[in-house]
Amino acid sequence: MAWRVGVDSGGTFTDICLFEESTGLIAVWKVSSTPGDPSQALAEGVGEALARVAAPASDVSYFGHGTTVATNALIQHRGAPTGLITSDGFRDLLEIGRQKRPDLYDLQADKPPVLVERRLRRQVPERLRHDGRVETALDEAAVRNAVRVLRDAGVKAVAICFLYSFLDAKHEDAARRIVREEFPEAFVCASNEVAPEFREYERLSTTAVNAYLGPIMAFYIRGVAERLSALGVAATPYLTQSNGGVIGFDAAARLPVRTVLSGPSTGVVGAQVTARLAGAHSVITFDMGGTSTDVALMRDGEARFAREAVVHGYPIKAPMLDIHTVGAGGGSIAFVDSGGLLKVGPRSAGADPGPACYDRGNDEPTVTDANVVLQTLNPTQLLGGRMRIRPDLARAAIDRLATRLGTGPLAAAQGIIAVVTANMARAIRVISVQRGYDPRDYTLVAFGGAGPLHAARLAAELDIRRVLVPRNPGILCAMGLLLADLRADFAATRLFALSSTVISEVEGVVAELRERCAVWFTEAGIEANNQRTALSVDMRYAGQNYELSVPLPAGPVTPATVDALAAGFADAHQRLYGFVAKDEPMQLVTF
Repeated sequence: MAWRVGVDSGGTFTDICLFEESTGLIAVWKVSSTPGDPSQALAEGVGEALARVAAPASDVSYFGHGTTVATNALIQHRGAPTGLITSDGFRDLLEIGRQKRPDLYDLQADKPPVLVERRLRRQVPERLRHDGRVETALDEAAVRNAVRVLRDAGVKAVAICFLYSFLDAKHEDAARRIVREEFPEAFVCASNEVAPEFREYERLSTTAVNAYLGPIMAFYIRGVAERLSALGVAATPYLTQSNGGVIGFDAAARLPVRTVLSGPSTGVVGAQVTARLAGAHSVITFDMGGTSTDVALMRDGEARFAREAVVHGYPIKAPMLDIHTVGAGGGSIAFVDSGGLLKVGPRSAGADPGPACYDRGNDEPTVTDANVVLQTLNPTQLLGGRMRIRPDLARAAIDRLATRLGTGPLAAAQGIIAVVTANMARAIRVISVQRGYDPRDYTLVAFGGAGPLHAARLAAELDIRRVLVPRNPGILCAMGLLLADLRADFAATRLFALSSTVISEVEGVVAELRERCAVWFTEAGIEANNQRTALSVDMRYAGQNYELSVPLPAGPVTPATVDALAAGFADAHQRLYGFVAKDEPMQLVTF
């Protein structure tokens, strides 16, 4: 027998899904997460799950893993000490950014901490022009000196980002070679491999995040591999990317920035397949776990993608599923603010100590405790009886909150549920109403440990008429790991005015991207009949500073292709902004 195993490590629980390839048997298992070392719960959970189906670890033919390690390291600022080597004059770009405040009218709003200290940002003479021509050759001696300074300062990772390197990578490649010669034990990455696209700040931010997370993810991945080997699992392990696909552990260790949405992305994949089998093609996914809620929108059976996003305050230019996350989960803590108003989250009790009813030392009320008091959640046990809970402790925590609010415990519990529902409804409006989609036209697919419990309330709040709950909603992210494809994304920025005169240039860019895809298919060992490619181009009106992604029709590039791109961009612009500027020239930006 051959078993496919998917493991999703969440903030509160670690979920395991097993699928037997010849019989179609599905088995599921769930254990409490171990935040101090997530790989511990992974190994214990897989061992217990295999024991339940009487399968030896050697029968595992596929192993997929989704994790929040990279996300949590970024949120909690627990990444590695990182150095930066950049073009002369661009040392402070990480702090200058786009000169935007997180909140326009909040004069005290704090920006997230800069990931690379100023003393660890080194500039070297080099300069490419906007067309890729060399204006100033790279000073390799300066690079060598910068690396030695960073090494002596105790950094564990080095990021390299030069101006216009997305047009010609030779300066960055030379700098990376020098880092490896002078400082071989350091994690090193260059922007041309992490985010080879224009806009220097976003490219630099993405490269810095990748370097900051690199040693952390490499250590975690090595630990998972060792635990799997100790269990006797010989199958090649894969890790989920933010784009919903999977990559090998080695690639994930090299590009950890691609895994910042590793956990929630496979839930979207699982919901996509489940909804399609149920005949629902336009859906909103609602994944409520113990720490957060993740929502995404799918139209005509296809999930929306974003080319870049701001993740916990840091711009990341990497392909990812368009998932919006809020701090609203079963472990979200309820409190009364300084104005006397009830608030819920984003602070969470997590897996340890967990909600008050877990009896692990927490006495603050959570969403789970409110559900226990209301008896919308089993008031005595969870996990099929394996996990006993204390309703008296949940009631005591809610009582204390009710006293502060001047109300009864049932009203306080009901208030907690109402507030967290409003928070989740607001998240869904971000990915639907604010982007030109009416949530009333969609089916709500509810999963995660707490999703189905709150789905009806949320649907009523948004006037959604249909809710779909999968058979095993609590482990859909783990099941999605068994449905995800190997996937890679490639991009090239080339700025052209949209017209028939640039057909040959567009063909050249497309040919370059197809060649990179072909190399990846070969390296990944994917047979021709299993290969699929999809092309798109980011477009804008001349003078705009934001692009919209438009599908690039398959086949040769012809005047009909140009017309199709123009029509596709007009439709996307009308939907998002409510108008079309008919006489304005359009531009092709990133392919």
